[in-house]
Amino acid sequence: MKFGFCVYLCHCVTDVTMIRKKQLFLIFFLVFFGGITPAFSQTKTTSLKAKRQKLEKEISYTNKLLARVNKNKKNTVYELQLINNRINMRHRLIAVLKKEITSLTENITITKLTINNLDNHLDTLRKEYANIAWYLYKNDNSYNRLIFLFSARDFNQAYQRLRYLDEISAYIRKEAKRITNLEKQKTNRLNKLKQDKIEKKTLMDNETSQLSKLEMEQHEKTRLRQKLSGQAINLRARLRQKQRESKQLEAQIRKAIAYANRKAAKSPSKSLSASEMRLSSSFYAQKGHLPWPVKNGVISQTFGIHHHPVLKNVQIKNNGVNIATAKGSVARAVFPGRVVNIVYITNTNIAVILKHGNYFTVYSGLDKVFIKNNQSVSKYQTLGVIHTNLQGKTQLHFEVWHDKILQNPAYWIRKR
Repeated sequence: MKFGFCVYLCHCVTDVTMIRKKQLFLIFFLVFFGGITPAFSQTKTTSLKAKRQKLEKEISYTNKLLARVNKNKKNTVYELQLINNRINMRHRLIAVLKKEITSLTENITITKLTINNLDNHLDTLRKEYANIAWYLYKNDNSYNRLIFLFSARDFNQAYQRLRYLDEISAYIRKEAKRITNLEKQKTNRLNKLKQDKIEKKTLMDNETSQLSKLEMEQHEKTRLRQKLSGQAINLRARLRQKQRESKQLEAQIRKAIAYANRKAAKSPSKSLSASEMRLSSSFYAQKGHLPWPVKNGVISQTFGIHHHPVLKNVQIKNNGVNIATAKGSVARAVFPGRVVNIVYITNTNIAVILKHGNYFTVYSGLDKVFIKNNQSVSKYQTLGVIHTNLQGKTQLHFEVWHDKILQNPAYWIRKR
């Protein structure tokens, strides 16, 4: 039995290196799947959650705008546009929810795999620890140690054996601590698994709810289109009026740009030209990061050519973006500049044109303005109050120009 202890210790010394190699692989595996992957997954989940919350907020705001329009009990194209936008947002929200559910499913799978590996690793460590601890407890005495040391061939081997004994003692202590740490990791993973399963169920319930709402909104859209189809004559008349106003605004914008360019060309001051160029560079540098021209709002119509939502074979050209907002909202400057023109298209459709070097921004649909021609304005400065018509529609039309070249404002204002 005494010599058996010596032999066992020699085997322990030989096995320590092998055990550590196995542990290094397992630890690497656990770090990779239990550390890096969850961190990446967490970033992805956080991003998806932010997108979902943004869409939910926009849908909620659109619902408030629709509730105000519905109070008038008059069917309008504006209402149909808001419903269309809400449907599009609902589709995007469902897509994000599906991605979130997929991401959580992947997290749950990885967490289960990590827990299984932790279980296997813990089981192996506990058995090894129990075997070594039991044998040392049964045989550990000064006589056995002395036999183990004095049976060495020379002093160097005796010294090495003494070191091995110390290493085995240290190894036992480290293993006990490692087992405790791994048990804590397992508990944390189990808690995370439970939370992920609860969150997944919540998201799946939300997805079912959104699909049900989407179906109702599709029916609502169909009913409203059918009602508006019976007002084709009135819709065409309103469309012609809007097209005339749009052409008038575009002509005034081009005129203001041409006048501002001629004035700048005749100016003898080179410093002014340098100042304008710096302003242009600063404006361009903010592409994709300009603030919205309203504090709160949703885009009711995007830039470019669109099919009329009701009239067949009729297209609408939009030189900017239309932003639906709440009654009493104000338009604000998106960048420092100077007022080059205030255009009175109608009493309830006033447009403000601002110059930012060789860039111009246009804000129309106002019924009251707080600035005047040639006035310098600062970023976020209030320009005027957005008009609300009898049907409850409050909408700002916003444009961006680079000299005489029309720009898509969606590329310039920041994504919400």
